[in-house]
Amino acid sequence: PYAELAAISSVSFEGKTLPEVYPSMAKRISLTLGCEDEVIGSCDVVFASLPHGLSQETAARCDRAGKLFIDLGADFRLESEEDYKEWYGGEFADKGLHHKAVYGIPELFREEIRGKSLIANPGCYPTSAALGLAPLLKGRLIETNSIVIDSKSGVTGAGRGLTQTTHFPDCNEAFSPYKVASHRHTPEIEQTLSRLSGEKLTVTFVPHLLPINRGILSTIYASANKPLTLEELHALYLEFYKDEPFVRIMPAGEAVNVRNVRCSNYCDISLHFDKRTGRAIVASVIDNMVKGAAGQAIQNMNLCRGLPETSGLEMIPPAF
Repeated sequence: PYAELAAISSVSFEGKTLPEVYPSMAKRISLTLGCEDEVIGSCDVVFASLPHGLSQETAARCDRAGKLFIDLGADFRLESEEDYKEWYGGEFADKGLHHKAVYGIPELFREEIRGKSLIANPGCYPTSAALGLAPLLKGRLIETNSIVIDSKSGVTGAGRGLTQTTHFPDCNEAFSPYKVASHRHTPEIEQTLSRLSGEKLTVTFVPHLLPINRGILSTIYASANKPLTLEELHALYLEFYKDEPFVRIMPAGEAVNVRNVRCSNYCDISLHFDKRTGRAIVASVIDNMVKGAAGQAIQNMNLCRGLPETSGLEMIPPAF
């Protein structure tokens, strides 16, 4: 309610109206997709959804023009240039600009985000993992070398570009892991978890492709480093997230479901404890395109501009 969509741009669809690309926007948004110059020239806040390597120059232009730049791509997520070279094959074009960037998970880094001008909007898998693990890491309740993150994503996580893997006959009625121990979100996950724990850590991260349109479910396993009960685990999470409007802790005994966060900015978390093995099991679900991308970007904009944080984001997930 505090923002006006002033301009939109596209390389692939330049010259088309938004409803021509997304018919669901008919009678709501009639803007024509223009060029990047039009967006930077007419907007106070610029959101960029670009492949890695393409956001840095746009961010520099916005910085010179005094615009708030929120990058939904990967160019500013990693603090280490060496990690960026290893996982994305690129370099930091302007190291000073990277020092300005703030990693934007509001529930964990809210005060650092407020009033900033360059936000690295997190990846979808890292968001589900960080929100799922933060209370355990901040409370120092788990062996940090024992973390296994088993994640599943809907097909929209691969973007609009077609591949054989996301071709309907191949992904329908199918379920498989991909990029095992080599997914580009791994260093981002480890960077955030290391920051939360205060020590450098590594994790086992295995993503899977679900034959659904949208949603991420991360099931996280970690060994407790002291005696722990499910009741204590549940109380810890309720206290940690008690003031967070978009994190919902499930009642004890219930399990999360991606359906219940669909088309919303919520992260639902359910807690489980295996007494036989001494392992905490955390299940975290988000909509990969809302809390995992665009919704979180709007949440970051609200924080940067001093607006009510939930503005524009209080959608109720559809029941069916």
